[in-house]
Amino acid sequence: MRTTRLAPSPTGALHLGNARTFLINWLLARQQGWRIVLRIDDLDAPRVRPQWSTQIIDDLTWLGLTWDAGPDFQAPRSETYRAAARQLVDAGLAYPCVCTRGDIERSASAPHADDGAAVYPGHCRGRFRSINEAIEKTGRRPKLRFAVPPGIVQFTDAFLGPRSADVAAELGDFLIEQAHGTAAYQLATVLDDAAAGVSDIVRGDDLIDSTPRQILLYRALGLPDQIPSYTHVPLVVGSDNRRLAKRHGDVRIAGYRERGVPAGRVVALLAKWCGIDAGVSAMPGDLVGRFHLNKLPPQRLMMTAADDAFLLCGTPATEHT
Repeated sequence: MRTTRLAPSPTGALHLGNARTFLINWLLARQQGWRIVLRIDDLDAPRVRPQWSTQIIDDLTWLGLTWDAGPDFQAPRSETYRAAARQLVDAGLAYPCVCTRGDIERSASAPHADDGAAVYPGHCRGRFRSINEAIEKTGRRPKLRFAVPPGIVQFTDAFLGPRSADVAAELGDFLIEQAHGTAAYQLATVLDDAAAGVSDIVRGDDLIDSTPRQILLYRALGLPDQIPSYTHVPLVVGSDNRRLAKRHGDVRIAGYRERGVPAGRVVALLAKWCGIDAGVSAMPGDLVGRFHLNKLPPQRLMMTAADDAFLLCGTPATEHT
């Protein structure tokens, strides 16, 4: 059975932008008969708060975004991630790295990715024979990096169409484990999706660069037959064209609930952002037969004051084109 997942991270509250992406995922799943797994991506220990996990689950339930399995959590799977990272190191497909972020930024040879982040220049590739040697020679606990092979990674996105990336040149050798031993996002995501049999991933277009990296990890881990199909959808942004967040005001689902906004009105706005005129109230089940990917605006959407007024006052939301 084809499977997708909702994978919120409890580093903050669920907000309107997250909810819109989850609604798109949910609608595609219910249309196609996919199984939905709820996974809480709780690896970012310094920023994770247990109460946010509870709040996110409650908010999803309130919105009517149901699931068929879970919630599962990443934190209990730390040994699985650790074993896989060392499997890659032992196979020569990953290596210990003692470079700090400052070391990388200061490197005159470090190119920069499209998002402005420095691409790792490979200083530690081949420098140490083992993790223990890296510790003994430097006194530092190393991170682990995936050794990106040369070549172009190609895939076809269900919304964005054919894509290709030269991961080595554009993104560089990427982290699979932090120095403190916590798995990095790319590795944990691949292992969890593979374990759950995830066949279809729907997420925001801010994660498009993760896809070629994750495809490489599927191959390196001997899981090429489990590479999912991908759908990356445009984000909702604030007036500064940055992804919707608390800097744009209280756009939390919980915040609107606290102000007495009905769930149906929130879903109606999310539907509007999905190209569906749902009037002033709707629930996800009302939208299943009306959603089509080709109705999604091709560019990122900007939340307006009129959208907020619709939620708080019931004033009709503006059209987005």
